[in-house]
Amino acid sequence: MVSKPSRSITVLTKPLPVSSVSIYDYKPSPETGVLFEIQYPEKYNVFTRVNISYWEGKDYRTMLYKDFFKGKTVFNHWLPGICYSNITFQLVSEATFNKSTLVEYSGVQHEPKQHRTVPYPPRNISIQIVPINRNNWEEHSGNFAEESFMGPQEIIRKEKLSPFSNQPPKIPSANTSSAWPDYRSNSTQYETTSQPYWWSNEAESSEGEEEFVNAVSSDYKPNDVNTPGKLTPEPPSFVPVQMVVTWLPPKPPTAFDGFHISIEREENSTDFLTVSEDTHKFVAELKEPGKYKLCVTTFSSSGSCEVRGSQSAKTLSFYISPTGEWIEELTEKPQHVTVTVLSSTTALTSWTASQESGNNSTIVSVVSLTCQKQKESQRLEKHYCTEVNSSSSLIENLVPGAQYQVVVYLRKGPLVGPPSDPVTFSIVPTGIKDLTLYPLGPTAVVLSWNRPFLGVFRKYVVEMFYFNPSTMTSEWTTYYEIAATVSLTASVRITNLLPAWYYNFRVTMVTWGDPELSCCDSSTISFITDSLGLNLQYVKQISHRGDLQEIC
Repeated sequence: MVSKPSRSITVLTKPLPVSSVSIYDYKPSPETGVLFEIQYPEKYNVFTRVNISYWEGKDYRTMLYKDFFKGKTVFNHWLPGICYSNITFQLVSEATFNKSTLVEYSGVQHEPKQHRTVPYPPRNISIQIVPINRNNWEEHSGNFAEESFMGPQEIIRKEKLSPFSNQPPKIPSANTSSAWPDYRSNSTQYETTSQPYWWSNEAESSEGEEEFVNAVSSDYKPNDVNTPGKLTPEPPSFVPVQMVVTWLPPKPPTAFDGFHISIEREENSTDFLTVSEDTHKFVAELKEPGKYKLCVTTFSSSGSCEVRGSQSAKTLSFYISPTGEWIEELTEKPQHVTVTVLSSTTALTSWTASQESGNNSTIVSVVSLTCQKQKESQRLEKHYCTEVNSSSSLIENLVPGAQYQVVVYLRKGPLVGPPSDPVTFSIVPTGIKDLTLYPLGPTAVVLSWNRPFLGVFRKYVVEMFYFNPSTMTSEWTTYYEIAATVSLTASVRITNLLPAWYYNFRVTMVTWGDPELSCCDSSTISFITDSLGLNLQYVKQISHRGDLQEIC
């Protein structure tokens, strides 16, 4: 006998916990998005959703997420520049029985993670270069930092001690100790870092400011000059200028703690300056002419996560001439670039530009695409195998049959603007010469020809024209294709011809292009094959039979 159950109990077991977690930047939007990747036991482990818990700064957040595919999901709802700490994942199992819902959470066995999103970059970065008037110094209002570049002797000495490396400099942390003096303006305290070698101290004596670095030594005497009675004039010294950089904070709601200012001079030295989050203006005295690149980025350092900087919104390039002239960065690219082929070896490039850039010079960059499609041992064109830059719009030394790509840049002084859209053009091949036919009997011939020394091509195409008795039509048909070689002579044997038949043969050179270019249809030769000889033995046999019709 079995008694009836008095009560039923529903039990839902806990799912097995997550074993490991990885968090990556979501590349399309690292400011707000992350990629979660979790690993967990898959066999006999049933769950419906994932519970994600974390601290957003000082606020605790938790949410249920179900869009995991093979343990991965993209979460694109975080705030830029925030340190997210103690991130944990729990598998959630849910079941409904008798109108009641049961929920069980797995434990947390993986190591809690932390991640800082990338802050947004500053906005509206602008630069001004103004001459310095020592007698009429203007005080700047607002929050800004001010420094000046060292003289050339100090730069050279520093470069010898520590040569420039192509590796990007490490971003200093917010807690880095400082050897800089504290700059204060309008009761604002600035974060400081160790002093870069190209900044001079404001506490230098006035004599140091008035003394030229390239000045003649105090031991100089006129008698030491090689040419008696003539003194070598000193080159005019560079008059320092003032660089004023301004920007706006990143778009909200970005959490940030300051800005990094990166200045690169002549592509051989890069240094960083760190200013506080309230600073939106930076003033520096440039004591050396040359080409400069300026970049202002945002960084976020509060919390336990690693310090992260923003992506560079815009890199400003400018040039200071020895006379103090400021040449701004070129942002315009040439429009409507066209190439007109004048001959088999020359072409003319043309483009349009705005009136403001009408006085700028240009760089025409030409590279051969044919070289990249041929083996090095079979290259017939080598002048433009590497990129060749010229200031002339006339492109010379081209090779017939080659394909080229042209890009145009605007240039002002040493500054070069962005490239134009690339334009591809091809030169028609010259075609073959000295086409000759050698008969080998009534059903076969040999074609032989030469090609010009100057020219590149992809292949030879041998065609023939005749009346086809099977189709009762006459048309050009391709008989054979021969790959290009460095040899100046080529030949081909044509067989299975009809005896006593009229043929036209043509050989063309085909090169790369879209569509392919070929030359030339005029390279043709005509020929009538021989008739078959009469079989005398067969004639005797039919004559003996007296078959007059067969004899005829």
